[in-house]
Amino acid sequence: MNVPKHIGVIMDGNGRWARGRGLPRTAGHRAGTDATRKIVRACGELGVSYLTVYVFSAENWGRPTIEVSMLMDLLVEMTRREIRNLNENNVRLTAIGNLEKLPPKTRAELKKGIEDTSGNTGLTLILAISYGGRAEIAGAARAFARDAVNNPGLIDELTEDVFGNYLYTAGIPDPELIIRTGGDCRISNFLLWQAAYAELYITDTLWPDFDREALVKAIEDFNKRDRRFGKVKE
Repeated sequence: MNVPKHIGVIMDGNGRWARGRGLPRTAGHRAGTDATRKIVRACGELGVSYLTVYVFSAENWGRPTIEVSMLMDLLVEMTRREIRNLNENNVRLTAIGNLEKLPPKTRAELKKGIEDTSGNTGLTLILAISYGGRAEIAGAARAFARDAVNNPGLIDELTEDVFGNYLYTAGIPDPELIIRTGGDCRISNFLLWQAAYAELYITDTLWPDFDREALVKAIEDFNKRDRRFGKVKE
């Protein structure tokens, strides 16, 4: 089985999972963290090099304050609790997004987790937090423009690869497969630049129910795709 080097996941369905069981949304988010743990381990075992999970979008700041606060606290709890597991499984943690918007406690715990796993050489787990694809591209354009003011020659040297170095994901290969749980057929501002040639896999399975078997099914489907990148195979 050809395993994608980089998989992105839009984790959707926590709220619906909880509602279907007569539980509060917080229960769904907690169940979602359990699913994340299982998928991180499965990706490591299957030989995936990079896993990017869409934890909290830039638009999610518009949710009710009590839910946002709970999600930030849950992120602190999850990071603190999972560091040992990540180290035992040789997983390196990192994060992308507008992290300056995170509450100080959340930002500090995340930074500590990144530092504590920085020496690991297995799967790289990338948390997309306070992340928006359009904002990422706009930020990269501003950063390039600032450099070009000091060195106008850069304008004629701008290529897609050069611009990619200004993105959050500089140095990370583009995702080959993006999985969306919960059934919605949209990309929701996730890795807009990087997903140009990613294969999309949509499943009705809600994120808390997504497990290793479901992941393998997605990878098997990926293996059936004819990836031509706009070219024609003879």
